[in-house]
Amino acid sequence: MSGESAAEGQRSLFILSPGDRDGLCHAARMAGWRAIGARRPGDAPQRFLRSEAQVALVDMRRGGDAARLMAPLVPAMEAGGGALIVLIDGSDEARVPVLMEAGATHFLLAPFGDAGLRAALASAHRLVERLGGGAKHSQRAQRIRRGDALYWQLERDGRLRLSAGLMAHLGLGEALVTPASLVQRLPRGERRAVLAAVRAMLRSGTPDALAHGLPGRPGDRLVHHLRVEEGMVAADVEWLSEGHERESASRDYLTGVRSRQAALAWLEQRQGLPTTVLLLSISQFERMNAAYGQVVGDALLGRIARRIERLVDDVAPGAMVARIAGTEFLVGLTGEAAGGDRATFLARQLIGAIGRPFSAGDHLIRLIARCGIAQARSDDDATLMLRRAGTALADARQAGGEGIRILSADKQSRQVDADRLETDLRLALDRGEIGIVFQPQYPVHSAQISGVEALARWNHPHYGPLGAAILFATAERSDYMLPLSAHIQAEALRQAAAWPRALSALRLSINVTAADIAQPSFMSELLRMVDGSGFPRSRLTVEITESGLIEDIGAASALLRALRAEGLAVAIDDFGTGYSSLAYLKNLPLDYLKIDSGLAQDIAGTARDRIIVRGVIHMAKSLGLKVIAEGVETEQQLDLLAREGCDYYQGFLRSAGISSADLVSLFLS
Repeated sequence: MSGESAAEGQRSLFILSPGDRDGLCHAARMAGWRAIGARRPGDAPQRFLRSEAQVALVDMRRGGDAARLMAPLVPAMEAGGGALIVLIDGSDEARVPVLMEAGATHFLLAPFGDAGLRAALASAHRLVERLGGGAKHSQRAQRIRRGDALYWQLERDGRLRLSAGLMAHLGLGEALVTPASLVQRLPRGERRAVLAAVRAMLRSGTPDALAHGLPGRPGDRLVHHLRVEEGMVAADVEWLSEGHERESASRDYLTGVRSRQAALAWLEQRQGLPTTVLLLSISQFERMNAAYGQVVGDALLGRIARRIERLVDDVAPGAMVARIAGTEFLVGLTGEAAGGDRATFLARQLIGAIGRPFSAGDHLIRLIARCGIAQARSDDDATLMLRRAGTALADARQAGGEGIRILSADKQSRQVDADRLETDLRLALDRGEIGIVFQPQYPVHSAQISGVEALARWNHPHYGPLGAAILFATAERSDYMLPLSAHIQAEALRQAAAWPRALSALRLSINVTAADIAQPSFMSELLRMVDGSGFPRSRLTVEITESGLIEDIGAASALLRALRAEGLAVAIDDFGTGYSSLAYLKNLPLDYLKIDSGLAQDIAGTARDRIIVRGVIHMAKSLGLKVIAEGVETEQQLDLLAREGCDYYQGFLRSAGISSADLVSLFLS
């Protein structure tokens, strides 16, 4: 095999061929690709989406029916950002334009040789990298962490390390076993063929596949997709069965996550133990189905499930992820992750992840999620636990704001009354309920804090802590935005002016709203507030959102220029959430561009995501702007942002918003 690894997802090929599956799989393996073969068109879209493949090959020889073979795969391929090769007879070359119009991205004429197949696969792979794919080197590790992968690898000491899922299938009680122990679990008549296939692959170095049955389970077969990694044999294992789709007793057939029945069984096992359930619901999905079709909708559910799994794997490894019904997903948390703060943090991240656009062909699809959180009580069984989470979700749907509602173990649902919030907000300032926290900002190549952003929190006497989304939504409804904004700015400046000398180099960022900049006296009042606080103008950055600027670019440009002339720095905030027009930025006098958390987190996604973020950063740098990334949560995101030239970052990777006293302690520690 060449130096090109077949172990990564982008070098896997999904093959649909009713008549020549095995022959095409063999040809693909000889070309250095891992092959996943299917004969039945009916379940091909689901198997393609659940596989690591981003390239599909559909055998259309002998006048294959495009509507039956190709059409079901096209939406799944487009939704997953992949490429689709159609294999047709050379005499049918006239069909190529029609097939390309129907969704194929490449074609291969039969009879073909090894060179022709390699060229077609290489071209398809380049398209995946350019438009939607990129390496997915962490996929296998993510599946193993979930504990449901079927996987094994040969260790240096000669033993086999099995995934938990494969252990369960083979009835083994430990993860490390001798090869002889594994072979003894195979049907006696197939053992010799399995060993011969492994030895042949070791000699040739060419990826191969072998299949065998399972003792006592007629009709079930395991297919081992073999490869060599660093000189050692490893395999992903696929479970095939005539009744495979009936695995829904534990696995959702559409998305690959756990089923409702599996989630209920898990909750029953957790009865009486500290457990928290997050119930997520995707809004307006029926409208999306009507616009793009159910096949696209099904594919999109699979991609939503992948985003949920990836995020849950990072924040709460080992958590239960299940699809309950329709567009509702459950995340079950235990241990430290079941605490209210951790669960709420995860809910916010999940809502943000689902809210980032999905691509389907030439379309961008935007979705909204809501989340109900329920903490287990001692007398909760699975049904009651799920019902309480559903009650919290119903509250979240009606309450607006950030779309999260939590039922703690000792409380009933407390529906947020929007009218009550409007009334309470007018008293909140006098009661001291509107607090300030400061989120540290760091240079990408340093652990030393360089600045902070002031953020508002509402400590409501009845509902408890409420986030900025509910606070500002309430202020906008009640026409109370200007007093609230002025209070937050003044309080942030007052606290920052009292910082000790050791923090004298820290920059402070405060947010101003569209309502602020619409006031003719805004600039003079802001400067009077700054000077009155004693905080130096030279260390202050004013952050304005895209939506605040776009309403009147000319007036906004004049205001920003005037602010900079008075010694303040100016940043455009949440870039990527609104109009995101790169064209208008060249006319705005800015110092910083802040990348929205959704874009910053997307950089660790597909190649297309990275290209978008890279374009934003490079554009900003070409205009002489410093770039700050918001919402950075993982070392991988930070590393990629640093490589692309980002200057600063903030996010839960280093610190959430903290009080002024905690900031001083953190800086001096």
